[in-house]
Amino acid sequence: MTHALVRVYGKVRGHLDAYAVADHLVPEMIGEPRWIPELEAEALPLQRVFLAEKWIVARLHYGHVDPREAGAGNIVNCGAAMYMAPVGLVNAAHPGAAYAEAIDVAGAHQSSYGREAAGVFAAGVAAACAPGATPASVVEACLSLAKDGTRSAIEAVCETAARHQDFEAAIAPLREAVAPFDTVGPDYRAPSLGARRPSRLHAIEELPVALGMLLVAGGDYRQAVLGSVNYGRDCDSIATMSGALAGALHGERAVPADWAATVAEASRLDLRAPARTLAEVAREVFARDTARRRAHEAAFATLAGTP
Repeated sequence: MTHALVRVYGKVRGHLDAYAVADHLVPEMIGEPRWIPELEAEALPLQRVFLAEKWIVARLHYGHVDPREAGAGNIVNCGAAMYMAPVGLVNAAHPGAAYAEAIDVAGAHQSSYGREAAGVFAAGVAAACAPGATPASVVEACLSLAKDGTRSAIEAVCETAARHQDFEAAIAPLREAVAPFDTVGPDYRAPSLGARRPSRLHAIEELPVALGMLLVAGGDYRQAVLGSVNYGRDCDSIATMSGALAGALHGERAVPADWAATVAEASRLDLRAPARTLAEVAREVFARDTARRRAHEAAFATLAGTP
């Protein structure tokens, strides 16, 4: 889904919204077979994703639902948040813009705290791109934008994480900190009756824990990802988020070269092409945003009668 969203940015060459999901991401999911590592075969991405992502196609392609409302009714989970890193990179160093864009994009997929997590995660990636950014400044940016249970969960987990520097020792305390906000319950394979339903009091587990692991690791990519993987539960999602945040903080040099080479070979993926695409799109978007902002400044100055 992340690579598909990057390809959408490469086509649109501008900011995305829920309509871009309907017009471009859905065709990416159902229109062109791609190599699926887990299946070891060429297949449509739709055949690989889970039901919460198949929902996008069902609602938008078959149901013709308003894209801005298509996420309502889906199970509330981390599905949309997981692939929002590109939104943060296109809005690099502007967390507020990343949050707003991700909230719009994710509206076609998720609602409630699942949609909120997508916005906050994109904001975190954008904040991590800022010169001089630190894990603490990333968390601060996330907290400045997060709402309701998502904000409370991030506060609780990151307060706990600040007391740890070893991910093995941090795993149990981080789980304990996020548990009151998690709807899934202690048995991840047997969710509670209230699991994945809209709520203003709850949060997905994955984003707060990813931010917590980023703090525990001091921003180190390897330690953040290893801590996330060893946390268990939905560990691939947690590692995706903590890895994206650490990567945005430090760039390609942060990623172990042997890890990247192994993943690229095994998955038959070009891991650098999407990065080049996002860098190009981010520069183009920034130039247009700057021109629009200056035009607005000039128009407002005239309106207000100021020189």
